[in-house]
Amino acid sequence: MIEKDFYNTIDKPGIAEFKDRGSKFVAYAFPIVTVNNFKKRLEEVKREHPKATHHCFAYRLGTDKNNFRVSDDGEPSGTAGKQILGQIDSRNLTYIFIVVVRYFGGSLLGVPGLINAYKTSASLVIQVTPIVQKAIEIIYTLEFDYTMMNSMMIIIKQLNCSIINQETQLFCRFSIGVPVKREQEFLYRVGELKNIQLGKHKPV
Repeated sequence: MIEKDFYNTIDKPGIAEFKDRGSKFVAYAFPIVTVNNFKKRLEEVKREHPKATHHCFAYRLGTDKNNFRVSDDGEPSGTAGKQILGQIDSRNLTYIFIVVVRYFGGSLLGVPGLINAYKTSASLVIQVTPIVQKAIEIIYTLEFDYTMMNSMMIIIKQLNCSIINQETQLFCRFSIGVPVKREQEFLYRVGELKNIQLGKHKPV
């Protein structure tokens, strides 16, 4: 496998717990593809743990290493979000969101203790969540007459493209992900069809 054709991620949520001197840390890992996915998942966790003292997190999106965010959520700067992201990056993962919920147990852990707790919590949840390898995809939008549906679906299936969004009426509009290494074959085969409008977006 050529490394640049694939990325590592998770395709199902995971959960793990870590305890230190009375404080309990509950770590959640979620697969996400957009910032909106992250916001929705964070709200779900906050609703589930309304009495927690902190909800610290990190996420990474995309394959260019530029789209990420960390939050210490009131913990000393650098003790939480940065540690969570460090664990994500140590496994070379993307399209992943990890939030660690803390219930304070009465004893201060100090900066070294906090760093260890958030780092360990993130590491544990990654360990119990299966990592999968997925093809890096180029996003294309397709517009075509419904009579072309069968021909398009054959191409999508044979080239292992993923359907991101579809509107199927008399005139169809699809957003699909085309594996990088199948892009030229995809363009050739779609080019053989009539009356297909094609738009290209950046890789994801």
